[in-house]
Amino acid sequence: MMGSDGPGCAQQSTVPMANIDQQKSETGETMRGGAAAPAPTQPTVSLTVLFADVVGSTRLYETFGDATAKQMIDECLAILRAIVLQYGGRVIKTIGDEIMCVLPSADAGCLAATDMHHKIMGLPMVSKVKRSVRIGFHYGPVIEEHNDVFGDTVNVAARMAGLAKGMQIITTGATVACMSHMLQLSTRAIAAVSVKGKGDDVKVSEVIWQGGEELTMSTASIAFTAKELTLRLEHNGKVTEVDRSSLGIVLGRDASCQIVINDRNASRQHARIECRRDKFFLIDQSTNGTFVALANESEVVLRREEMMLRGTGRMGFGHSVNLTGTEVVTFTVCE
Repeated sequence: MMGSDGPGCAQQSTVPMANIDQQKSETGETMRGGAAAPAPTQPTVSLTVLFADVVGSTRLYETFGDATAKQMIDECLAILRAIVLQYGGRVIKTIGDEIMCVLPSADAGCLAATDMHHKIMGLPMVSKVKRSVRIGFHYGPVIEEHNDVFGDTVNVAARMAGLAKGMQIITTGATVACMSHMLQLSTRAIAAVSVKGKGDDVKVSEVIWQGGEELTMSTASIAFTAKELTLRLEHNGKVTEVDRSSLGIVLGRDASCQIVINDRNASRQHARIECRRDKFFLIDQSTNGTFVALANESEVVLRREEMMLRGTGRMGFGHSVNLTGTEVVTFTVCE
């Protein structure tokens, strides 16, 4: 029996179309005697549905005028779309200052949402105005049709987005239960709310993506637990470890770097790695880019960008990691 706050972590199921109001209204078929004809079932797949919108877009238009405000919002939306693709998802639609997208798992939704905030926060201020987004997501079964998605999961995700404030990520307790243990440590339960169409309240959680004095004591306990995480880097037979107590390390061609890359395509201070709470971020600051290949995922190229490191993978400096002779640094995030 499924809980009231979500469908569990099942990967595949089927649901009757008649259970979804939008699909039922579109069939319009009736049986003799006036009863609705039974609608055929359609396969569903479990995905994360995520909504992200730019905060204060109306004020941006009032302050900067149409042309500048649209440019500022479009820049944010372009970043959000790129992150969705980076985590194996796809954008379903863009409505004004908001995107609706799907991602393959609860972890992908959490990681993409976190990266969205970091990238938007990294944008330069315009006349002392800082841009931000608010994000809500939920993982569960959806019906895919004509490059769109339907079902209860979409409604719950939209409700989570409506609860989020600027610079906040809101999800459900059911989604948190489907995340890996490491990511669960970066969430906290905050409330239970009613959702239209559901008899019981839905448990709500917040994803804690940055530190700050405004966070509650439960968040502080999460940060304490995360101190055990370590990033293990291996290069030319030498192992370097980074943890929360580290000030960060620099990788590059210069002899002063903690990891020296002997490749002419590498910049002198090619990239750096920082620990922020319980996560490790790779920040490219090079001319030729940093190539990152996570285990079982497509290679990503960072150009003056940053990326959260997770699991295991390889880094190349100015070259693809798959190119013969490329000097590679392997990494593993250890609990």
